[in-house]
Amino acid sequence: MLLFATNAVATPGTAIVSSWRTNNAHFHPRFSVSSAVEGLGFPAFLPKEVENIKDPSARKLASRIQRLPVTVGPSGDCIMSSCVKPLSSTQSTPTTSPLVLLHGFDSSCLEWRYTLPRLEEAGLEAWAVDVLGWGFSDLEKLPPCNVQTKREHLYQLWKTYIRKPVILVGPSLGAAIAIDFAVQYPEAVEKLVLIDASVYVEGTGSMATLPKAVAYAGVSLLKSVMLRLFVNVLAFEKLPLSTSIDWMNIGRLHCMYDWWADATVTFMSSGGYDVACLIPKRLHCELPNAIIRQIPNCGHIPHVEKPDSVARLIKEFVQDQEDCSRKEAQLVSSLQ
Repeated sequence: MLLFATNAVATPGTAIVSSWRTNNAHFHPRFSVSSAVEGLGFPAFLPKEVENIKDPSARKLASRIQRLPVTVGPSGDCIMSSCVKPLSSTQSTPTTSPLVLLHGFDSSCLEWRYTLPRLEEAGLEAWAVDVLGWGFSDLEKLPPCNVQTKREHLYQLWKTYIRKPVILVGPSLGAAIAIDFAVQYPEAVEKLVLIDASVYVEGTGSMATLPKAVAYAGVSLLKSVMLRLFVNVLAFEKLPLSTSIDWMNIGRLHCMYDWWADATVTFMSSGGYDVACLIPKRLHCELPNAIIRQIPNCGHIPHVEKPDSVARLIKEFVQDQEDCSRKEAQLVSSLQ
């Protein structure tokens, strides 16, 4: 489900996109695993396991990942922060806000390997940003990876490099991250797109109080090949084994960093995101003027499974908002 929303409370422009799968639906992946794309050079900071990825779209997006300096905290620590920048910051029309694409729990910008190129083909300016503590940033000097620092890090990245209100796109836990960020920094967010939003879970629950040894054991399991393959079984239907293995390699690539376990345990121990109390400030049924769109025969990650549909819905939402803004400007001009 996709939810599209503006930053202002109870104003037009919220959109929720949801996905659902009928009992007899079958997923036939459109992105078959093929041989490696020739001539792509990967950034040296990526784990060496990136070479094992076969998916051409993932390899191409991985080759575009950059690290940008972002200053966080009162001490002014600089974090080399990973993201995929737009091919051109001038793609969008002057009335179109940039898209900032977040990702879900323990994931990375590579979630957008299929949808981001389609958004760019539509002429939209899109940033795929790694949330602090996940993805491919340099966290050898590990900062606190709690909600507050994740939020500040995203704000400082926005303030330093984007500097104008954005359309913030949050899938799964990324929806909670987007809501939390928009409430705290309304000047940075013009609209929200929430995809299969995980926003009613009250933080990390009892996992926040686990003994450190137990927490690290759980995180080790989270990294395991078998669990990641099992998640693919749950998230996608009838996925060929070769594709499932490749998508598993993509999904756990960021786990290869030495700091990954520490960052994830720190986040889990901090209590995680609990934005249910913020929803009346933004969603209101929940947002009375929200636009809800459903993608049939699709699992929990529609921007991987149905990128054409997701890109089309986002493009339509952006264009509808442009038309509304243009009509409002014309009305104001006619009244002057």
